Amino acid sequence: MGLDLMYFDGQTPLSEDEKEGLLIPSISTRSELDEFEQQNIEEAILWSLKRKFSSTFLFTENFICELHKRMYGNVWDWAGEFRKTNKNIGVDKWQIATDLKILLGDVLYWNENNIFSADETVIRFKHRLVSIHCFPNGNGRHSRLLADIIIEQFFKLPHFTWGSSQLSASNNVREKYLHALKTADKGDIVPLISFARST
Repeated sequence: MGLDLMYFDGQTPLSEDEKEGLLIPSISTRSELDEFEQQNIEEAILWSLKRKFSSTFLFTENFICELHKRMYGNVWDWAGEFRKTNKNIGVDKWQIATDLKILLGDVLYWNENNIFSADETVIRFKHRLVSIHCFPNGNGRHSRLLADIIIEQFFKLPHFTWGSSQLSASNNVREKYLHALKTADKGDIVPLISFARST
């Protein structure tokens, strides 16, 4: 008879695979990892608020990688580096840089030609960025912070509210967010735009 261990939410031990690249050896559970990542993300938010980024830098591979490194660089040694393995989500690892370059060109084209509203431009960009899945982890949170920076600094509009909840937690708001993402995956971006502005 095997030992059946029960863990409270967040107390699940990290596997050795999940610890690969972890810079803080004392982290052993999911909740500890979430806490350290959240601290790092908050530092990245403060960093972004203190700077004005030029539009020519915002829509570059360098900025996308720099922001990810700022968000996760205290926790993971691979922060800011494109993933080197394929996942069950995202493009092939060899296509990341190419697909990202196409996306960056597309978003500038949408803006220059008034194809979409500011909100739709940014949310379409955020959604496509996640579907590329540039990094081993943290793509969702990275894309939301990037969307907030772009909508504020490039379009001079208020940042998104994202349902005014911690989306990493398991709750009703997260369920609405995931539903909106799945709907966007099927080609309907409207629920995701609405969710981004919901409170």
